[in-house]
Amino acid sequence: MGLTDKEKASRGKISQAFALKRKYLAIPYGLFLFLFVVVPLILILCYAFSETTVLADGTKVTSFSFKAAISFFTSASKWSVLFVSLFVGIQTTLICLLLAYPAAYFLAEKKFNVNKVLVILFIMPMWINFVIRTGATRDLLNWMGLSGSTHPWAATIIGMVYNYLPFTILPLYTTMLKLDHSQIEAASDLGANPVQVFFRNVIPQTVPGIVSACEMVFMPVMSSYVISDTLSEGKVTLFGNYIYLAFSNSLWNEGSFMALIMLVIIGISMALTRNVEKDPQGARGAGLW
Repeated sequence: MGLTDKEKASRGKISQAFALKRKYLAIPYGLFLFLFVVVPLILILCYAFSETTVLADGTKVTSFSFKAAISFFTSASKWSVLFVSLFVGIQTTLICLLLAYPAAYFLAEKKFNVNKVLVILFIMPMWINFVIRTGATRDLLNWMGLSGSTHPWAATIIGMVYNYLPFTILPLYTTMLKLDHSQIEAASDLGANPVQVFFRNVIPQTVPGIVSACEMVFMPVMSSYVISDTLSEGKVTLFGNYIYLAFSNSLWNEGSFMALIMLVIIGISMALTRNVEKDPQGARGAGLW
């Protein structure tokens, strides 16, 4: 039996009231974003394009200035550190993908990983404090003869891969759990060999996971400074080190502008990958056998 107009109106009011209450639940999150995301970004912009001058009487005057920008774009050392950081980020991301992809594929296979214990074992290093983990890695590398004093580059890359490998495995693993095995079986039935199935079927289905893994590794590696400082014994300097040193020496303007450069790089990387997960079916079917 259909509902009367009065009952429909009553249900409509109840649903509207419920929707209104749900909107109220977003207020704490909105306040958090404003206080800890929007406000810091505004402060970074203010510091990046300002300069504080101390007058003869001791008063401080803050004015609009491009001094921090000019200092960055005319500094060969800062550009060198930026390119080194980009190279380290790319190298670490590629190594993590090469190691994590087969591991995630193995973990997502139900006949090998029935009780999800192996997944927990891969994630367990993330439960340990970051600094303690890095210090333990340094001691292990010293014991293996790969100390930062003799092999700073190798020690830094190993430390980066070790710390960020779980962040690569997780998105790949969650994506591979959703693989359409019927398409893989159909490709094999149609005569595709295992290599063709992998490159033309499995990889296109896991593109969203690959992109997510790259985003979770590349930018954190560039902005990291504890790992490079600890493992290379200060011989490998990344962009995060420069930002940290600028703020430590009260160079707020230069540090803020370099932080702004990092935000621009993050924005560019997100803009390049924003359409990857908008059409998961299209991404899944692209280039299939």
